Amino acid sequence: MGGTLVPTTTKSEPPSPRPPMESTAPSIPPPPPMPPSLMEEEPSEADIDKDVLCPICMQIIKDAFMTACGHSFCYMCILTHLRNKSDCPCCSRYLTNNHIFPNLLLNKLLKKISARQSARNASPVENLRQTILQGCEVSAKELDSLLSLLVDKKMKMEQSEAETNMQILLDFLNCLRKKKLEELTQIQNDLQYIKEDTTAVKKRTMELYTAKERCSMNLRMLVDDFSAEKPLPSLIDQYNNGAISGGRNSQGWIGSAKSQSRVSLKDQANSPGFRSKDANGGSDSTCNIDSGLTVARKRRIHAQFNDLQECYLQKRQHWTKQFNKQEDEGPTAMDLDGYNPGLQDFQAVLTTFTRYSRLRVIAELRHGDIFHSANIVSSIEFDRDDEMFAIAGVSRRIKVFEFSAIVNEPADVHCPIVEMSTRSKLSCLSWNKYTKNHIASCDYDGIVTVWDITTRQSLMEYEEHEKRAWSVDFSRTEPSMLVSGSDDCKVKVWCTKQEASVLNIDMKANICSVKYNPGSSVHVAVGSADHRVHYYDLRNISKPLYVFGGHKKAVSYVKFLSNHELASASTDSTLRLWDVKENLPLRTFKGHKNEKNFVGLTVNSEFIACGSETNEVFAYHKAISKPAASYKFGSDMAGVDEEAGSYFISAVCWKSDSPTLLVANSQGTIKVLVLAA
Repeated sequence: MGGTLVPTTTKSEPPSPRPPMESTAPSIPPPPPMPPSLMEEEPSEADIDKDVLCPICMQIIKDAFMTACGHSFCYMCILTHLRNKSDCPCCSRYLTNNHIFPNLLLNKLLKKISARQSARNASPVENLRQTILQGCEVSAKELDSLLSLLVDKKMKMEQSEAETNMQILLDFLNCLRKKKLEELTQIQNDLQYIKEDTTAVKKRTMELYTAKERCSMNLRMLVDDFSAEKPLPSLIDQYNNGAISGGRNSQGWIGSAKSQSRVSLKDQANSPGFRSKDANGGSDSTCNIDSGLTVARKRRIHAQFNDLQECYLQKRQHWTKQFNKQEDEGPTAMDLDGYNPGLQDFQAVLTTFTRYSRLRVIAELRHGDIFHSANIVSSIEFDRDDEMFAIAGVSRRIKVFEFSAIVNEPADVHCPIVEMSTRSKLSCLSWNKYTKNHIASCDYDGIVTVWDITTRQSLMEYEEHEKRAWSVDFSRTEPSMLVSGSDDCKVKVWCTKQEASVLNIDMKANICSVKYNPGSSVHVAVGSADHRVHYYDLRNISKPLYVFGGHKKAVSYVKFLSNHELASASTDSTLRLWDVKENLPLRTFKGHKNEKNFVGLTVNSEFIACGSETNEVFAYHKAISKPAASYKFGSDMAGVDEEAGSYFISAVCWKSDSPTLLVANSQGTIKVLVLAA
């Protein structure tokens, strides 16, 4: 709709011609008539919206008012404009409040357009309702026909809706049935595993029992022979002395003596008392002890039954998949007696897990002023042969102790066999895996140092890190290589034969921990403040080989249990186990508290140990997500001061694959713990 009804902002466009119209008042200019275009054909919705826009607010005109110069605006828009200016917004002609008038025709037209658009957009039901409400005359016959149509339509809609609902219900039931059948199949497979393994275990138990009985029988036969041969010297003496005459009589007597001795000893050996002692190692007290330990181990099984069940099924299913892949290899994949390797793996887990229930103190070491905060131990590490261990921390000293002296020579004060001073607080230590007297350290100034503990001198100092270095680690397979990580978001690889770094990895977040894969000199795990573990192949550092996500806070430690198993610790109070070969998460461990401090992490082939901000150390079996054992510092001391609650475990280290564990806390106390039943 063109012309003066909805003027454009450009003045050059001529108004379209309009037929004359009778004015409603002598002082009011004649309102514009409806253009022939509206009467001939209905304009598009886009054209209508464009032509009925207010030139001021650029919205569809509401309560249209027309100026003396023929332009139309929203009443509130033109009124607000005239409060500030006295001209027309379109043509700039002089204009006041006395020169604006209601545009009745345009208001009526806008109402019709709005009604038409509403009708166009309204549903047929709404149109019908509006038609009836407007009083449209309809005959009874037409209403009956309409009602019949509505009833039929309603019935069809209800039927269609019922069919749809039934189809949805049927789909749900089919999905549920499929899921339950899958679960049933899995349960049947699990039951088959259990049946096979039960048969195999019973068979193995019978073999052990048979072997035991055979051993007991051999033992009884030895006892019988010994008891029967004991009278021989006296009989021979009697024979030689002439007390017994005649070879036959003497031989017959000896034979009868042997048979009588065997009968009496056999009766004794077969007596319940003899069997009880023999079966239990020789005494009733031993029997009671063994029975008590067995009951305790069974209690531990029931306490962690769900985790053990999951572990058993996982190992069984894993080996079943392996058998399916190797089914052409014959019976070599499984023992001929049916003892499944998955069952063997689980038996090893069960045996190891139930063997221990607590951590027991076997020795204790305190160094320096135990009440001074500068004694926090940041790192504690065994050397290559587990003969010595080194500690370092905020005291700016590396101290090396002889382990056997700590354990075997209890004393109030143990002096280190080596002590080396540094310029800054220390954060991490790493022994060289080949050269026994070499150890690396990194400190708060970002300096990485390689030391010779024999000469107590530094061999190399690397100062490329720009901020605090948190972690350093020697390679096991390449003894001259080591890696470090720092708050400058850089991972650097060093060679003890060079004075500068040989490789540099730039990352986006602070580096908290680095660790070489024990079976490779080119694979490095990096724990980062971005909550993730990055696993790099140093031959291609453009991007990590894998990125393990799952922690909710910074990853403070990474340690390898094996060539493919990696443990990580985080300040989200969890540990996680990853498979770096298959790029899979394996398990999450919870039980300790770690929200802000470095509390230590150490691993061996079976167990993972970490500290807690509750001044406790926790030991986890790698197959079970809950702690296997724990120990709280101060729990064996009377009258512990109130400040003990502010201490936390700061460093931990296993002694290779033994159950012995070194633990240090923020008070500077170092204890030697051992896993016990």
